[in-house]
Amino acid sequence: MYSYVARQPIFNRQQRTVGYELLFRDGESNAFPMIEANKATSRLLVENYMAVGDNKATSGQRTFINFPQESLLQLLPLLLPKREVVIEVLETCEPNDALFSAIKLLCQRGYIIALDDFEMSPEWQRFLPYVRIIKLDLLKLGMEKACEFVSQYRSRRLKFLAEKVETKDEYETALAAGFHFFQGYYFCKPELVKNRQVEPEKVATVLLLQEICRDPVDFKRIEQIITSDVSLSYLLLRYVNAASNRTVEPISSFRQALVYLGEDKIRLFVGVVATAHAALDKPRELYLMSLQRARMCESLAAGSGTREQSHQAFLVGMFSLLDALLDTSLEQLVKVLPLQNDVEAALLHHQGRLGHTLALLEAYDQANWHQVSEYCEQLGIAETLVTRSYQQASVWSENMLNIQ
Repeated sequence: MYSYVARQPIFNRQQRTVGYELLFRDGESNAFPMIEANKATSRLLVENYMAVGDNKATSGQRTFINFPQESLLQLLPLLLPKREVVIEVLETCEPNDALFSAIKLLCQRGYIIALDDFEMSPEWQRFLPYVRIIKLDLLKLGMEKACEFVSQYRSRRLKFLAEKVETKDEYETALAAGFHFFQGYYFCKPELVKNRQVEPEKVATVLLLQEICRDPVDFKRIEQIITSDVSLSYLLLRYVNAASNRTVEPISSFRQALVYLGEDKIRLFVGVVATAHAALDKPRELYLMSLQRARMCESLAAGSGTREQSHQAFLVGMFSLLDALLDTSLEQLVKVLPLQNDVEAALLHHQGRLGHTLALLEAYDQANWHQVSEYCEQLGIAETLVTRSYQQASVWSENMLNIQ
């Protein structure tokens, strides 16, 4: 299956491209489909911004993305990197207190806010301190009114973007009036970009895995991803409650689980849950082996005097089969996961101590005892430790699997 997005370039006063507006499409007709605005925005983000691998539509320049009221109130823009996007507040948004609080928060978090197809009214006045760009539709407003607006609200901080620039005369008039940016058919029609579609559950998995690779862990970000997905929330709470020996009331929220588990254990459980989520349509044995490898790598790292690498070792073991779970090459996954250099080298090239540990596991799986002995000697690991780690990891992974 494929996803589609149209992108239209935005130019500065020197006619250099400074960004692209992304426009949702659901086919090759390059026309906006009959779809609810919030759903269109969500699909655009999932299919074209959070997908695994390179995406032509979002590479190289800032992307201007339309957000309707509900998406803004849900703070959906926080899922995107602030240095790569411009948040466009649609003209259909109601300038109420809830929207004002959302815009203020997004601005304080460092996001650039643009008001789309803007027409000034008293209700919007309080929003202006938090807005960087105002987009004015030349066809809708008329050239004279649009130029008057720029003259009236000109400031060092506000920038003005002329939309629907259709002719050279319109461009030159808008340029003389002081517009900073320009967009329209005079420059370029929207270009349709086609990409392979990534299922939403796999996108959520990649987002979670990105977060547990970071140091320190951003717990608020993890909470935001998990609580936006019912099945992820359910899986995590099942794991936490089944694995804890609490005698009081069960854990009922992710925030509660976070407080109870702490950073080390939350890394573990989020990794397990994310892998489980990715393996929903995969053979049970693949998921079982992924957990088993993760635990075994962790155990060997701890038992061989490199306990400080046990967390990285867990990731190496779990991610060693991530390409099969997500139907995406490890090379592509490494590009989107913030892995440490030694973890990346281990996964892609079996280099370093972590890479040799992974190679040892693979040799053990293949019953290649000669290679097992060689890697044990290189790592300074007793062969009896490998056998014991394998047995313990097998029991642990089965227990984790049975929690679901």
